[in-house]
Amino acid sequence: MTSAPMLFPNTVRVFLLLLAVCFVLPLTGCVTTTDSVYTNPPSPQAALERRVGLARQYIGEGDWENAKRNLAQAVKIDDRNAEVHEAFALVYQSTGEKELAEQSFEKAIRLQRDFSRARNNYAAFLFSEQRYADAEKQLDYVVKDTLYAARPLAFVNLGLCRMQLGKRAEAEEAFSRALSMDRTNSIALLELAILKYDDGAYREAERHYGTYRTAVRPQSPRGLWLGVRLARALGDKDGESSYALALGSLYPKSPEYQEYQQALNSGE
Repeated sequence: MTSAPMLFPNTVRVFLLLLAVCFVLPLTGCVTTTDSVYTNPPSPQAALERRVGLARQYIGEGDWENAKRNLAQAVKIDDRNAEVHEAFALVYQSTGEKELAEQSFEKAIRLQRDFSRARNNYAAFLFSEQRYADAEKQLDYVVKDTLYAARPLAFVNLGLCRMQLGKRAEAEEAFSRALSMDRTNSIALLELAILKYDDGAYREAERHYGTYRTAVRPQSPRGLWLGVRLARALGDKDGESSYALALGSLYPKSPEYQEYQQALNSGE
């Protein structure tokens, strides 16, 4: 069983990971949590896969103790299995045991250097710790893996990481690469629109924002605040009023709405 890659938060402010619940893929059916289901002893590989599968189910449920119990059994079967140590890292990250999480991520990568999902998740952990240069280093490996199924998301993560490092041109390149693989990626669309707006390229910003607007309902406060500013820059008073109304109605306590209020008070 595989786990879904993490995606960084789509904002310049540093939050905890938004996709903390997405460590596992949705299960196609109910997996029993009973450990003894075999009439005959399973092969070591089958037993290992079952233990890891149960652990990932428990991770998805937030049951860290049972997750660790199954992973401890998996280690007894094969202590050099990279997926086991990646799963341990996810548990430790979730329980705030940061040093153990890092050790487990590092061990998973040492055991399987081309383990792109583990590198992406490790980068997400590093990002949450504001270790942006270290996260970028891991993602540089990931985006080179042309067979990695979540490569577009890895480019998005790389772009967000580079934004934090002040590498605007390199971030724009990463977001553009993500869109070349997934034209409806909402985070890449919004970030590119904001970059273009900041550069004064309002028509290009509107093009990206227009696609973002149709892909995301409702928009995030970050998206609506861009809509307000972009409409104002383009002289679209109706659009500006509409986005401002939505921002105030949906997110009255958001930093973006407070920024809008400050702009109104200052006459900007």
